[in-house]
Amino acid sequence: MNNWNPSSWRDFPIKQQPTYTDLDKLKKVESELSSYPPLIFAGEAERLKSQLADVVEGKAFLLQGGDCAESFNAFNANNIKDLFKVMMQMAVVLTFSGGCPVVKVGRIAGQFAKPRSADFEEINGISFPSYRGDIINSMGFNEKDRAPKAKRLLKAYNQSAATLNLLRAFARGGMADLHQVNAWNLDFVKDNALGEKYDQLANKITETMKFMESCGITSENTTQLRETILYTSHEALLLNYEEALTRQDSLSGKWYDCSAHMLWIGDRTRELDGAHLEYFRGINNPIGCKVGPSMKEDELIKLIDALNPENEAGRLNLIVRMGHDKVSDIFPSLLKRVESEGKKVVWSCDPMHGNVEKTPNGYKTRDFANILSEVKQFFQIHKAQGSVAGGIHLEMTGQNVTECTGSTSAAITAEGLSSRYHTQCDPRLNADQALELAFMIAETLKEARA
Repeated sequence: MNNWNPSSWRDFPIKQQPTYTDLDKLKKVESELSSYPPLIFAGEAERLKSQLADVVEGKAFLLQGGDCAESFNAFNANNIKDLFKVMMQMAVVLTFSGGCPVVKVGRIAGQFAKPRSADFEEINGISFPSYRGDIINSMGFNEKDRAPKAKRLLKAYNQSAATLNLLRAFARGGMADLHQVNAWNLDFVKDNALGEKYDQLANKITETMKFMESCGITSENTTQLRETILYTSHEALLLNYEEALTRQDSLSGKWYDCSAHMLWIGDRTRELDGAHLEYFRGINNPIGCKVGPSMKEDELIKLIDALNPENEAGRLNLIVRMGHDKVSDIFPSLLKRVESEGKKVVWSCDPMHGNVEKTPNGYKTRDFANILSEVKQFFQIHKAQGSVAGGIHLEMTGQNVTECTGSTSAAITAEGLSSRYHTQCDPRLNADQALELAFMIAETLKEARA
């Protein structure tokens, strides 16, 4: 690590980056951002790493979820609260029904940049730079909106800081109290069979809480019953932003990316000789890396050795995103190779990114049946190998959107997508669909632990 520093990534080839025309402005913004307070602290990142080490051993389960891309315009307290509620619902289902502690990590307070399949988007013969997330440019299809603007980094920071402030208030100010378990049910979830199923579970928890109170264990004397931690994460795509928020811990002397508790590298930017891997190898946060269908065994081992040379449990989260039609063909050999070499990694399943399809009316969507299929295959492959299926990684929202088709609770058709299709980029599970998936995963966890 002697040859690493927060800016050493600039000497390596880099992909998925915007082209800024005003480099002086960019440099000024980076300098200003580097003077801002950190959004998270080294101790918080280390605490998450310790909890993820339990996930590696099968002693806990990772629930990671949130927006595909956060929006400047959709930023408000209700949207943040709704995501917090559905994350709490899912966590309590997994904990109570699955009998497993849950590590909760949101795709929030920093998930502003998105990789794109092409640098330019063309409509009716007119071409502009692709929309790369609100931290870079705007969705409007015109020259002004699509031009990358450095000042957006500052707005992303300010929105992330406000989001974190509210999340911490929710987590420690009473909303996470298990006495509120019935109140976490979102209004539109209450009106269907899934809501009734959740209410039944919530009533069991309430009865358990009453019994514990009679034994002298209350939320007043036991903080675990009234508080929680929702960690933050995002894809560290725009390294100008990440470098500016990289800080050296005064106690340990180690470097941390203080923009989020966990960062990950996408499937399109994980080159062994690339800038993203160079940056990631020097930060001490728990980190993730997407593992797509193009990954080869030797490449994966080299990547693990580069990112986690000390083989530290909880340091590296491998996020598998193959697609329901590829996971059973490609993943088993990768898993077997990594396990045979004794690599201590979190294995989590991203059933979203490999299952995107387009409807005849032009909407990008994901079918719930395909999402569920990839999750089931992921668990089955681990069971066959005798390894630990450690977590789930979802693009989801607490809003009542219609972006992913299917599921018994939502029953969204391709024709009905236009009703409430609000995503900035890719289709997300709504609260109904996310909660339904949580119940199904809980049953799988229960079987595995039995």
